[in-house]
Amino acid sequence: MTNISEQDQERISAAISAAEAKTSGEIVCVLAQTSSDTTALPILLAAVVAVVLPWLLVTFTEFSVHRILLLQTIVFFALTVLLCPPRVRVALLPRALRRAAAHRAAAEQFLIRGIARKKDRSGILIFVSLAERYARIVADEGIVARVPQSEWQGAVDLLVAHMRAGRIADGFIAAIEACGVVLMTHFPRTKMSRDELPDRIYLI
Repeated sequence: MTNISEQDQERISAAISAAEAKTSGEIVCVLAQTSSDTTALPILLAAVVAVVLPWLLVTFTEFSVHRILLLQTIVFFALTVLLCPPRVRVALLPRALRRAAAHRAAAEQFLIRGIARKKDRSGILIFVSLAERYARIVADEGIVARVPQSEWQGAVDLLVAHMRAGRIADGFIAAIEACGVVLMTHFPRTKMSRDELPDRIYLI
C-alpha cells in the first residue's frame, strides 16, 4: 500500500476544500502504487531461466537428475519472489511502456472518480503513480477549452520536486494550491457553485 498516513490524507483533504472554496472547479487526487499490470512478466522470466538451467547443468556438470530438478525448482521460485515486488516488475519494462501504462491509468481514474460528470466540466485530476515515477494533471474539456496544458506544468513541477524528496503529501498540497489559483482565475466561485465530488485523495 502507498506510504501516506491518515494525517497526511486529512491535510490533503483540507487543502482541496480550501482551494475549491475559491472556485467552481473540482480537484480530485489519486495516488497509485503502480499502474502496470506486469505480474506475468517475472513469472515468464523465471520460467525461461528454469527451463534453460537444466541444459546448462547437464552440459557443464555431473549433477544427478534429482539434484538438477531440485535446483530448477529452487531457481524458479527464488526468481519469482525476487522479481515480483512492484518496483522490480516495473523496472523490467521499457520506459515507454511504463509511461503508457501510467497515462492509461490516469485516464481510467478520471472516468472512475466521476470528474467528467460535473456539469460545467471544470474538474481536474492530480494523478501520481509511484512505481512508474509518473505525475500528471488531467483536466476536463471545459477547462481544456480555456487553459492550455502548459499552464499546469508549474503544479506538476512542484509535485515532482516534493515527491523526489519523499514528501508525498507536501507535493500534493503544493500542486493543489497551484491548481486552485489557475481554477480560481478561469472558474471563480459563484453563488450557484457547489461541491459535487468528495474532497479526498484516493489510494489505489
